[in-house]
Amino acid sequence: MGTLIVGIIVLAIAAAAVRSIWKDKKSGKSCAGCSGGCSGCKMKE
Repeated sequence: MGTLIVGIIVLAIAAAAVRSIWKDKKSGKSCAGCSGGCSGCKMKE
């Protein structure tokens, strides 16, 4: 029973992370295909 509860909690955390990443990407807050070269990133402030 404990394993099931922990699994549900981990699944909920993973789903929240994916949702956050998806929302950021949809609103243009992330660099699509970022290769680590920040000079080409559109997110420069």
